[in-house]
Amino acid sequence: MKVSEVADLVGISVRTLHYYDQIGLLTPAYTDLSGYRVYSDQDLEKLQQILFFKQLDFPLKKIKEIMNDPDYDQNEALEMQRKLLLEKRNRLDQVIKTINKSIRYRKGEVTMSKKEKFEGFDFSKNPYEAEARKRWGDSTVDQTNEKLESMNAQDKKAFQDQFNDIYRELAEIRHIDPASEMAQKEIKKWYDYLNKIGNYPPTVFKGLGQMYVEDERFTKNIDQFGEGLAEFMCAAMEVFADRNK
Repeated sequence: MKVSEVADLVGISVRTLHYYDQIGLLTPAYTDLSGYRVYSDQDLEKLQQILFFKQLDFPLKKIKEIMNDPDYDQNEALEMQRKLLLEKRNRLDQVIKTINKSIRYRKGEVTMSKKEKFEGFDFSKNPYEAEARKRWGDSTVDQTNEKLESMNAQDKKAFQDQFNDIYRELAEIRHIDPASEMAQKEIKKWYDYLNKIGNYPPTVFKGLGQMYVEDERFTKNIDQFGEGLAEFMCAAMEVFADRNK
């Protein structure tokens, strides 16, 4: 199939396919005598894999890295993608329930506690673990994962609740000076929390805060608790780290 035919079939732009070729993510099987890119059935299967990963918010650079791995197994990848997409759907279903209840709350039809307003937001699992490994190495991430895996279901639930509570408390003060006494007192709770489940010295803590604003996916997730929260946390974490070197 030619590039325009693939674009029409899949519903993406010709420009996108050209870009995938340019970065070496998806290079068509060959180019015909007229200079047109021609995609094989194998190319289409690879494109399908790429789009599944994109549905899971994987960056193109990471998709390329995964798919170029000598040990990459397409069947295994499909099983993993299905599992992750089902988890994503379940999370979205819960968020939709929260939205529906919020609409009824705004109409005065039901009452809604502060906690109920954030049901469905689960940040206890980091969907971008690869970025953390790349930036800080395996040790910090592995220690955190080992700590979480050693907990029973009740302890995990308690940690998740504390996680969300800290974010809600920080969201309420996100408009004050990040260097203020109150802001630093609250951000220390986040520092102490992280160090209960891993090893986050001030330099790593500061780097984590920078990721909150450098990676739009983190920003989007964090700002669901309040617009501007990611930027506030980044600034407060930087002040805290510099003061506690």
